Amino acid sequence: MSPSPSSGHASGAASNAGADDSPVGKTRQSLFVRVISLLSEACGWASAAMIVAAVMITCQMIYVRSVLNVSTVWQTEVVIYLVIGATLIGLPYVQKLRGHVNVDLLPIWLGQSARRALALLTMVLTLVVLAVMLFYSVEMWWAAYERGWTSDTVWAAPLWIPYLAMPVGFGLYLLQTLADLVAVIRGTELPFGLPEKR
Repeated sequence: MSPSPSSGHASGAASNAGADDSPVGKTRQSLFVRVISLLSEACGWASAAMIVAAVMITCQMIYVRSVLNVSTVWQTEVVIYLVIGATLIGLPYVQKLRGHVNVDLLPIWLGQSARRALALLTMVLTLVVLAVMLFYSVEMWWAAYERGWTSDTVWAAPLWIPYLAMPVGFGLYLLQTLADLVAVIRGTELPFGLPEKR
């Protein structure tokens, strides 16, 4: 098993590492690909920060309940929203690192041209699915914002805030996948990150 099916470069491929890490490989990347790569990096940092915040709030909640014997109102809900938000916001970063699990048995068997065609087909289908997810997540976020939905808790958090993680996460994931597609089409990344057969 290896990282994502929609990969143009994988962290483990030796021949591809030279194309990605060398100054020549970096200068060949289009501005679009480089900008999306930076956005995905920022998403990774934001996702990590959300997880750290969730852990700190959990510790505070345990202290308040166990030591101070005071009931908590907002902590559990915020932790849940932060963990879900970290998962969604982290999607483009995981795609950039090819962290999504995939079985690459078929791409390994295929020749380079068939492998390239399969990679392009996979990424196009992924973009279609992400576009559908983005559409419905924007629709849901807008409904929560327009109708003033709140959580059914004492805290009554406005739901448009945590719901915002869905369109942002899926939108940036779509852009990262599109950047991967562009890189494979331009030949700056190898299909599935696999070295060419000799």
